[in-house]
Amino acid sequence: MSNHDIFGLAAETPLVLVKQMARHIRPRVMAKLEYLNPACSHYYRVASALITDAEERKLIHPGMTLVDWTFGNSGIALAMAGVRRGYKLLLAAPDKISREKQEVLRALGAELVITPSDALPGEPRSCMNVAESLVKSIPNAFFAGMYENPVSIKVHSEATGSEIFHQTDGRVTHVFVPMVSGGMAAGIGRFLKEKNPEISIIGVESQGSVYAGLLNDETRGDSFFTELEEIGSRQESAIWDPSVIDDIIQVSDYDAFNCGRELLRAEAIFAGGASGAVMSAALQSAEGYGENDCVVVVMNDFGGYYLSKMYSDDWMRKRGFYRKVKSALEQITAEDILQLKVRRDLIFAYPENTLAEVFEMMKQNDVSQLPIVSYNAPIGSISENKILSILIENDEAMNSKVVGFMEQPFSVCPPEATISELSDKLQQSASGVLISLSDGRLQLLTKSDLIDALTHK
Repeated sequence: MSNHDIFGLAAETPLVLVKQMARHIRPRVMAKLEYLNPACSHYYRVASALITDAEERKLIHPGMTLVDWTFGNSGIALAMAGVRRGYKLLLAAPDKISREKQEVLRALGAELVITPSDALPGEPRSCMNVAESLVKSIPNAFFAGMYENPVSIKVHSEATGSEIFHQTDGRVTHVFVPMVSGGMAAGIGRFLKEKNPEISIIGVESQGSVYAGLLNDETRGDSFFTELEEIGSRQESAIWDPSVIDDIIQVSDYDAFNCGRELLRAEAIFAGGASGAVMSAALQSAEGYGENDCVVVVMNDFGGYYLSKMYSDDWMRKRGFYRKVKSALEQITAEDILQLKVRRDLIFAYPENTLAEVFEMMKQNDVSQLPIVSYNAPIGSISENKILSILIENDEAMNSKVVGFMEQPFSVCPPEATISELSDKLQQSASGVLISLSDGRLQLLTKSDLIDALTHK
């Protein structure tokens, strides 16, 4: 039957495999796309549950004004859940939130009060204090408190945590969660650790946020301005639960935004800066995990809300964040291509080998060209076509040393060379290109190897 309540949709948010960006990492890395719902954020379920809870406790009724402070996403979810039930919305938000979020909030009919982003918690002009003042000054108003309402813990335990466990068939070993209030991390952590205490819950926050210091009992450092939205906090939330959090990682604006942009180009995951921060932390941490581990990365914000910010090259350049995003094709490196090959030692000739010996090596190893190496350095090459042309002119040359008939050596590239760079080299030398490995060995790549890699990508 059709579902007639947009906030009653029970469909799970997708859990998708991260392929290109995690290609060098042994464990499976999965992205939990929490922004794929009507409100485009993980606050979708929380907003509806919060209003229902307040109505059941007779704290609110249609016609009242719901007041809160927001980074944008929580306000959009609250507005969507509230306006359809007959509530007015009044929200305080810092001026750094994107133009797109402000326009969506106003389109929903919410009244928006913009406050300075540099205002610290406790200052009268901070969005938190402004929201609390508005509640006191407006009749028939209710402070929703999306960021500190314990309902969010219950929702993320019963829904998000449960989905992660079942979607991974219970194999999840690490979950990376964005930290704002800590409610989502607490809910997911409580559910999963009841299922398996060995599952690690890793919170991710912006630089200058407070939770890493709180978790490690460190003196709180000075907070500073960050362009990131929907992640991090300048003050401790009442609902964060350090007992279910194993670690907290801080991520810079630069790494978060560029990882988010790369997610779109490489994985077709259209997420925001907070999601980029969580994925950046997960990919770096997962380099030390095992092949049997399963890493889930919670994506909490939608990229469409940041077209004027992180997805704008001009905006990124002006703030010093810009880094050219590689295309999916440029993501494939020589190291990736070598992994697709049947690994074997490089077949090569020495300068003192005769043409007869070199030709026999070619036949035995089913290759049509060989590099010529001296003291582990390529000094030339020889091909079947070259040997044929030599013999047509002089059929007694088979006993001559190959050094006298060498062609140009193959180009040498590092393992991180992209497939585009390798293709350019192969246009210059059609026979092959040598890859210099970290242990000093050489491996040969041909056009056929590149074609195989493209058909497997």
